[in-house]
Amino acid sequence: MPHFMLRWSFKDSTIKALTDKPQDREAAARQVVEAFGGKLVCYYFVLGEYDGLGICEFPDSISAAALSMRLGSTGVFSRVETHALLTTTEAQRAMQQVKDAGAGSYRPPGS
Repeated sequence: MPHFMLRWSFKDSTIKALTDKPQDREAAARQVVEAFGGKLVCYYFVLGEYDGLGICEFPDSISAAALSMRLGSTGVFSRVETHALLTTTEAQRAMQQVKDAGAGSYRPPGS
């Protein structure tokens, strides 16, 4: 299954709720990912610009997008991002496609 990276930032009210009543959110994350046909590979809290990071597998990008929409609709997050990930084999196949297409298939602006 294709892999996706999810990053999120909690709203201030969510951070307050988590610090008032500390809790492990991984089980809840796993449950919602599975509801969209996915598998939660890893779940982390993050220091920096985002509060959390998850790596998931989904059957397709529509399922990943649906999860992202579901998370965004909860009102818990100030930001949710979903990014498709490529394995090294997939990236190499993409590189080969570039090579096979040749340099003449794209004309830069002004050329």
